[in-house]
Amino acid sequence: TPNRPGQADLPPDSHSCKEFPSQGSDTTAPRGNPGSRGQRREVNVEFEAHSISDNDYNGIKKLLQQLFLKAPVNTAELTDILIQQNHIGSIIKQAEVQEDSSDDEEDDDEVFGFISCLNLTERKGTQCAEQIKELLLGRCEQSCEQQVLEQLSKLLSDSTKPVGLILSERFINVPPQIALPMHQQLQKELAEAQRTNKPCGKCHYYLLISKTFTEATKSNSKRKEGKNQPKEELMFANAEEEFFHEKALLKFSYCVQEESDSCLGGRWSFDDVPMKPLRTVLVVPADGIPGIMEKLKDYLSL
Repeated sequence: TPNRPGQADLPPDSHSCKEFPSQGSDTTAPRGNPGSRGQRREVNVEFEAHSISDNDYNGIKKLLQQLFLKAPVNTAELTDILIQQNHIGSIIKQAEVQEDSSDDEEDDDEVFGFISCLNLTERKGTQCAEQIKELLLGRCEQSCEQQVLEQLSKLLSDSTKPVGLILSERFINVPPQIALPMHQQLQKELAEAQRTNKPCGKCHYYLLISKTFTEATKSNSKRKEGKNQPKEELMFANAEEEFFHEKALLKFSYCVQEESDSCLGGRWSFDDVPMKPLRTVLVVPADGIPGIMEKLKDYLSL
């Protein structure tokens, strides 16, 4: 079990950082061979959260590519926007270790995860925002009833009720406890942006694209993805996103089996059962976020 990450709050000063003692159970992290077996050992790793800066470009882009895979989304432009609006969002890095500085040049700027928000309504007209909307509407059309498609289309085109895309990505061997302070800090920053009229401040809805999985059974692979698919148990790569799923007023999943090979920091199988990779789209009303934060606190403070 990962250690409890201490106090939940990240510092209000976005240029300082706080350490979260956390325990990872897999050292085949960032640059290791994701699929290699037999290399597992438990290590204690401390993480720090920092504000997003230019140095984080490659790390953030790599994590965004893990989310969007082969979908036509300009992840370079998206990364640039997230760096420009650095009053919102944090990145996770490993805390500096005094001994063993031989790998320093390589490891210093390793981004283990990040959280941020792209206001799709505010950023209307940028290539990446338009591509994300097209991707979601296209996938929704393939796998949902017409009324769900109409609901999503209306949500994404209503300029009076802005939609913020929450992006929360990390290596799979970073423990979920880190998500609590990251989400709490993001909500503080969004509230402050709204108070001071900065970009990304006013969101009526939040949208998440969660990395999810179901068991890759034979019946799964033969069944056509589509309108009346039976309910299968969804597993979330980011465990905390299950609470967003519970509160979502609109949700649907689509398969990305053809697009994915492996994931950063490891390969997805549970107890050696092969998993079918999906993306699950969730739309949550902004006024539902405080309740989700309370549930996160109960779940991740154990």
